[in-house]
Amino acid sequence: MDFSHDEEQQALREAVRGLVGKQYSDFELRRQTTKADPGYDETMWARLAEMGVLGLPFGEDDGGSGAGPAEVAIVAEELGRVIAPEPFLTAVVLAGGLVAAAGSPEQRAEVLGALTAGELVPALAHAEPGSRWSPSAESVTASADGDTWTLTGTKEPVPFGAHAGLLVVTAALPDGGTGAFLVQPDAAGLSREGYPLFDGSRAAKVVLDGTPGTPLGAPGLDLTDSIATVMDIGRIVACHEALGAMAYALEATSGYLKSRKQFGVTLNTFQALTFRSADMYVSLELARSVAAWALMVLMTGDRERASDAAARAALQVSRAARHIGQEAIQLHGGIGMTAEYAIGSYTARLTALDHLLGDGDHHLGRLAEVVGQHEDLDPLGA
Repeated sequence: MDFSHDEEQQALREAVRGLVGKQYSDFELRRQTTKADPGYDETMWARLAEMGVLGLPFGEDDGGSGAGPAEVAIVAEELGRVIAPEPFLTAVVLAGGLVAAAGSPEQRAEVLGALTAGELVPALAHAEPGSRWSPSAESVTASADGDTWTLTGTKEPVPFGAHAGLLVVTAALPDGGTGAFLVQPDAAGLSREGYPLFDGSRAAKVVLDGTPGTPLGAPGLDLTDSIATVMDIGRIVACHEALGAMAYALEATSGYLKSRKQFGVTLNTFQALTFRSADMYVSLELARSVAAWALMVLMTGDRERASDAAARAALQVSRAARHIGQEAIQLHGGIGMTAEYAIGSYTARLTALDHLLGDGDHHLGRLAEVVGQHEDLDPLGA
C-alpha cells in the first residue's frame, strides 16, 4: 500500500499546519480560548473557511471542493497536533456529513453552502442518555401530523450544541427506523444547556418538547444506514486527529528526556526511560498503519468493509492513545500532572476522542461478534 501524499496533499498539510500552528503554538492562548463560549476561536473558524478546509468533504454542487477522505484526514491530523478546539470533526464530518448523505439538493445547498462559508456551525444531536454509540435513536421520537413533524425527548451529549446555528436531530420514526430532522435554534419547545467537558471542548443537553423539525431528505425515510456510515467515517477521521495528538505527545516526551537533567546527565541517558519512549513510538506507528489502512478501505467505497476497518482502527488507536497519553505524563514526572503544562491536556483530548464514537471496549465487542464469520487460518499450513 502507498501511504504517501501527493504534492497537493502535502501543500494542504503545510497550509493547515501553518495556520493552526501559529495560533495554538502558544498553549496559553488555547487555554484562554476554551475557557469562554463557544469554546473555540470564531476568527480561526472563519480562516479555515477562507482556506477551503470546511468544504473539503462536500461536492462542488453543494458549495464544497469535492476532496476525498484523505484530505479530511490530513486536516484532522494537523488539528490534532495542536489540539485545536475548533469543531471540525463534529460540525463538518458528522453534522455536515449526514446532511450531505441524506439531505435533499435544496437542503444540501443551503446547509453545506453556509457551513463551507463559515457562516453556519451545525451540530449533530444523536447521542441519548444511556445509549452506547448505536446508529439508531430510541428515546427521542418523531410524530407526524400531516406534513408537520414534531420531536420529543432528550439528546445528550450534543457536541458544541449550545451555540450551534442548526441542530441535526435524529429520532425514532412512527413506522420504525431512525430519521433525521433539521431543527432551528429558536424552534418552539427547544431548550439547550451547555457545559464544558474535561478536554476543554463543549457539549450540551438538548431537550425537545413537541419541537418542530424539517425531515432531512424524504419524510419518514429510515436513515439508520446513513447514520451508521457517517459514524464510521467520523471514527476514522477521529483516529487521524488522535494520530496528530499522539505524535506531538511523543515528540514532547522525547524532547523532555533529552533536555531534563538528573544526577548531572539528561534523562535519556537512563536506558529504562529510553525503552519506554521507544515503546510509545511503536504504539504510534502501529496506530498510524491501521488508521491509514482504514482510510484507504474507506476510499474504496465499500461501506461494509469500511465499517469493519473503522472498528479495527478505533480499537488500535484507543489502545495506543491510552498507552502514549499515560506514558507521556509519567515520563514528564511531576509537571505532567499540572494543568499548566500541555501534556495533560493532550491526554484529556485523546480520552475524549476515544469516547466520542465508541471506546476500545465497544469496538472490541463489535469485532468479537463477527469473528466467527472469518475463515479459519492455519499459520503452519499456509
